[in-house]
Amino acid sequence: MINQEIIKSLARQTPSKIVMLVIDGLGGLPRPETGKTELETAHTPNLDKLAAEGICGLSEPVGPGITPGSAPGHTALFGYDPIAVNIGRGVLEAVGIDFPIEPDDVLARGNFCTVDNKGIITDRRAGRIGTDKSAALCPLLETKIDGIQVLTAPVREHRFVIVFRGPGLSPEVAETDPGQEGLLPVEAKAISAGAVKTANTVKRFIEHAGKVLADKHPANMVLLRGFSKKPDLPKMGDIYKLKPAAIATYPMYRGLARLVGMDILSTGTTFADELKTLKEHYNDYDFFFVHVKKTDAAGEDGDFDRKVKAIEEVDSALPELINLKPDVIVVTGDHSSPAMLKAHSWHPVPTLLYSSYCRPDKATEFSESACLQGGLGIFPATSIMPLAMANALKLSKYGA
Repeated sequence: MINQEIIKSLARQTPSKIVMLVIDGLGGLPRPETGKTELETAHTPNLDKLAAEGICGLSEPVGPGITPGSAPGHTALFGYDPIAVNIGRGVLEAVGIDFPIEPDDVLARGNFCTVDNKGIITDRRAGRIGTDKSAALCPLLETKIDGIQVLTAPVREHRFVIVFRGPGLSPEVAETDPGQEGLLPVEAKAISAGAVKTANTVKRFIEHAGKVLADKHPANMVLLRGFSKKPDLPKMGDIYKLKPAAIATYPMYRGLARLVGMDILSTGTTFADELKTLKEHYNDYDFFFVHVKKTDAAGEDGDFDRKVKAIEEVDSALPELINLKPDVIVVTGDHSSPAMLKAHSWHPVPTLLYSSYCRPDKATEFSESACLQGGLGIFPATSIMPLAMANALKLSKYGA
C-alpha cells in the first residue's frame, strides 16, 4: 500500500472528475450448469465496452484468502489500510442515519432474527421485515442496565442500531451473530479484560430482548455485530485534494462516506435515482462514490438469477453516467458475494478503470475470467484511488 502521506504530498487540485461505481458484492462463482458466474451470465454491453476501452484486473480488498466485511471493503477502495482502519458496523449504521453519538458510546449493528423454541436461529434476517416493523419494535428494546443506558434506532428493514451509553465501556466484545442459520446465537464475550463490564451488559440486554420479543415472530430475537466507537479518520479532501460526494441508498454506506469526509447527497431508492442525483450535482464535486446494493442482497440470499438481473439493470442505465464524460470511471465491488455461497467471500473482485490515459489490455468484456487476464492483474484494492488519481492527472511527479 502506498503511504497516504506520499499521496497527500503529490495530490493536486484539477478540474478533472472521477466517478467510482461500487457494485456491492460484485464478484461471484460459476453456476455448475453453465460454468458462468453472475457477471459472466449477465448481458452487459456497456460494461463490456468500458472494459475493452479501459484496463481491468481483480482487486483484493484485504488480502489473499481473507473474506472482507463491507466496511473494510470500502475503506480499501477509498485508499485506507483496511487492517489499520477497522470501522465497526455499529458506528457506520449510526452515522448513516445521523444518530447523535457521544464520545464514550459503544455501538453495534443489530439484526432482528427468528429463533425456534430451542433458541436456534432459523432466519438471520427475520424475513427482512419492513423498516416500519423494525421501528415499532426498537422502543421495546430500550432499557437501563446497572446505570448503562441502552438506546436503539431503526436503520432499514431488519437492521437497527443499538447504543450502550455510560462510563467504563469498551467495544472489545465478540459478535453474537454466528453468521448462519441452524445455530444458537453466540454468547457475548469480552475480547479484552477491559470489556468484561460491556460484555456482561450485552448479555443482560440480550436476555431482555428475548423476553420483550418472545411473541413478535418472526422478529423474536436479535443478533449483534460490529461493536465499535466512533473513529477519527483523516479526510479524503485533505489526502487527495478532492471535493468528494457520496450517492448511496443504504445508511451504512452513507455513514462510511461521512466518516471519511464526503458530502452525502440525498437520493432515491433506485440506481436510476442515484444517476439522476449524480447529474444534478455533477458540477459541484470532482469525486463521486456511487453505491449499488441490490447485487449484494441477491448474492447473500443465494438468488443467482436476481443478482444477474441486478447487474443487467446497472448496465442498462450506465449510459446516463458515461454520457457525463467523467475523466475517470472506476467500476468495482467492495467484495464478492457469490450466490453459490450465500455470503461474502475471499475471491478477488472484478475491477475496471476507464480514462483517456489507460494503456488498454486484452480484456474485451467485464467478467472475472477477462479481468484475470487484464493489465492490472490481481492487485490490492488500496491501489485503486492512486490509479484513479493518476489517470485524472491529479498526482504530481514523485522525487527529482
